Amino acid sequence: MKRILTGLKPSGELTLGSLIGAIKQCVSYQKDYESIIFVPDLHAITVEQDPKELKMRIKKNVALYLACGIDPEKNIIFLQSENVYHANLSWILECNTYMGEASRMTQFKDKSSKKENVSVGLFTYPILMAADILLYDADYVPVGIDQKQHVELARDIANRINNRYGNIFKVPEPLIPEVGAKIMDLQEPTKKMSKSSDNYKGTILLLDSEKDIRKKIASAVTDSEGKVYFDKENKPGISNLLTIYSCLSNLSIEEVEDKFKDYNYGNLKKEVADIVVEKLTEIQTKYENIINSNMIDEVLDKGKNLSIKMAQAKYEKLKEKVGLTR
Repeated sequence: MKRILTGLKPSGELTLGSLIGAIKQCVSYQKDYESIIFVPDLHAITVEQDPKELKMRIKKNVALYLACGIDPEKNIIFLQSENVYHANLSWILECNTYMGEASRMTQFKDKSSKKENVSVGLFTYPILMAADILLYDADYVPVGIDQKQHVELARDIANRINNRYGNIFKVPEPLIPEVGAKIMDLQEPTKKMSKSSDNYKGTILLLDSEKDIRKKIASAVTDSEGKVYFDKENKPGISNLLTIYSCLSNLSIEEVEDKFKDYNYGNLKKEVADIVVEKLTEIQTKYENIINSNMIDEVLDKGKNLSIKMAQAKYEKLKEKVGLTR
């Protein structure tokens, strides 16, 4: 069975975009792949975090993964920071990565071009991401289109290490969902819905109340044409609502277009709100049961032990090849 690896950084609250763009796919993938899911908490501190909030968010995110259908019997689930081999391998990979490669990564380029004070960690974190992937011989890494370059960097590093030291790493492939890879902001539908967005009205959080969900969708930006059809370029707001409904109903965009072709925008928004409320209420009920139980610690302890065993073997193999041995 092919192996798949993914993770969601706990740098903000999980959103409807997180559910549709990543978590929903993980639930589907676990049926067909050997699945490893981790919380990349080390990546979160590339920017300043409140320690108490970060600790709370990590626990909430794991509970939400489980509530959304991530099966701990079909996945190895763990915290990145509880496995020292991620950071250890990252250093060896940094010593085999060129400055030009690292400086081309999008986040560093964007923030440094704005003259912001950026940490060294923000510059090197794509290499830590490569370590996350390569430790486990992942065949596939599910990513959004905007993260594809990180998998390409991991591939370049893997090939370089293999050429220098022998066959150490499996070279991974990016796996990009065709639909739902990018849910857009409700207020700025040309921008991705982000857990770190400053615009409260544009983002639906997985733990939002029904009242807030309906209010946000009712105020979603559309256009003045008054016709419902999918046209991402000319009707980004309506296309975003149709994408949300498509992903949550498991209907194709064509089927959703046909369903709503005679609707006005108000009625469309009501039906989209109905299905979002239905799905998130179900998740929230499961979440409350999980967050108030011992399940999270049991799942993470099991995942930590399994992941350390796997990662140690890979790290020690490369460590010896590099010459870091007695």
